[in-house]
Amino acid sequence: MIGETQLIITRAEERPQEAWDDPAKGSVAWHTLISAEITPTDSLSAGIAILPPGGTNPPHRHAEAELYLILEGSGVLTVDGAESPVVKGATIFIPGNAWHSLRNEGDAELRLFYVFPTGRFSDVVYEFPG
Repeated sequence: MIGETQLIITRAEERPQEAWDDPAKGSVAWHTLISAEITPTDSLSAGIAILPPGGTNPPHRHAEAELYLILEGSGVLTVDGAESPVVKGATIFIPGNAWHSLRNEGDAELRLFYVFPTGRFSDVVYEFPG
């Protein structure tokens, strides 16, 4: 931990929304909640991602493992070619370097909380096929 032990409380509404709307990177928005760039933290980065109905986060990978908690909606998660339906309340561990994607097949937004075991979200290097 950087410096003293410190409680951090933040909300998505307090953070700017970033987004990709690109065939290669998908249709997904997110709010970074915890990251050393914006909070006095150094061990984890986390945020909320939003996929609109029909939205996708196409196949990609990164060195870091990732944790998802589905907050709202439903979709299909693919990890290394294996598809699994996901719904509100599902907690998912995605191993580092695993190819994974998520698509929203519902009529409502799919919202998830994500966590990386690295202090800076900007340190997560996304690799897309091709």
